[in-house]
Amino acid sequence: MTTAQLIGSDPGWLILVKALIVFAVCVLLTLMSVWGERRIVARMQQRPGPNRVGPFGLIQALADGVKLALKEDIIPTAADKIVFIIAPIISATTCFMSFAVIPITGEVTMFGRQTAMQLTDIPVGVLYILAVASVGVYGIVLAGWSSGSTYPLLGGLRSSAQVISYEIAMGLSLVAVFIYAGSMSTSDIVAAQTSWWYAVVLFPSFAIFAISMVGETNRAPFDLAEAEGELVGGFHTEYSSLKFALFFLAEYVNIVTVSALATTLFLGGYHAPPGLGFTENWLGGWFTAIWFLLKVVTFFFVFVWLRGTLPRLRYDQFMQFGWKVLIPVSILWILVVATLRVLTLENASRAIVVAFASTVILIILAINVGFENVKKKKESEVPVGDNKSEPSFAVPSLPTLPIEISTINVSKNSGGNRG
Repeated sequence: MTTAQLIGSDPGWLILVKALIVFAVCVLLTLMSVWGERRIVARMQQRPGPNRVGPFGLIQALADGVKLALKEDIIPTAADKIVFIIAPIISATTCFMSFAVIPITGEVTMFGRQTAMQLTDIPVGVLYILAVASVGVYGIVLAGWSSGSTYPLLGGLRSSAQVISYEIAMGLSLVAVFIYAGSMSTSDIVAAQTSWWYAVVLFPSFAIFAISMVGETNRAPFDLAEAEGELVGGFHTEYSSLKFALFFLAEYVNIVTVSALATTLFLGGYHAPPGLGFTENWLGGWFTAIWFLLKVVTFFFVFVWLRGTLPRLRYDQFMQFGWKVLIPVSILWILVVATLRVLTLENASRAIVVAFASTVILIILAINVGFENVKKKKESEVPVGDNKSEPSFAVPSLPTLPIEISTINVSKNSGGNRG
């Protein structure tokens, strides 16, 4: 029996129980993520982290949530109140919906019934996740627009441009996975990685997806939609109390969601690492959930590691990297993967495959050499003694006073000094 048939036979009460379990796990992971991030970054910066509320500070995140809930709920006078209230609800609900198609375990027994820890399995499960993530952006955009303030509006506009740009690269990185797995179903993709994980077979896709998911979740060094330095707090500047807590919850649940998606698509999902497959039958199959959670926690540690080490990018550099690097590389990689897949299915000789791979490598080296030559040519055009090259972003001209006014002011000041 396939996973889709196994899940399709679940009664309604079992589906409701699994949904409650997934919701509870996501909320618990959010609380532990906040605590874990603060402890890890504190260790990296050689300072104490939260260590007062509960043993090792474990209840600190819960205390922060209670503090937020008890704060005064302020709605600005110029805000569109209905949209202002709906926006955080959209962001908080859509991030949970993606877990409906993510397989957390293999076949297990729950309340005497054979099932899998997955709410549903549809043929286009990955596209469903991308669609839900796109809807979640509306919460950020509407929050910035409905606040009636300039800085939240700028944060919302930045976020929409950022997510659109990096969702394209993320979607393109998944095409190679679809080609190799022959399906867009999450359970089928996990089943196709029994021998080799796609993080090894399709490493360029894995690297592009990992970079894109950091930009998708507005995390450092890509947290430009809520950059405190120039936007005060970004799209949620005017939010307080529970509404701000919903945005806070959505950010961390989104981190867990993209980590779970990367685990499903590139790290074999709930399957054990190579050589430890015998552990998948422990605890009646429930031990596979532990492998799944360990992989998700590993991705979360990388998120925190990036935040503790890398500075924030400039916005034009960030957009240039997405459009001029990630998207072209993704398209080129899709062409390579598709050609290799066709050659493999057609039983082409090894010499043809090696010749094609060599040609691709030579083309990449030629492109790299061309870029280096262009860069050296631009550097040589800079005048001697002038270390400041022309900026790659738009710089407005400084306002200047008319000559007559500046002359009058100078003469007045001179006369006053003589007197």
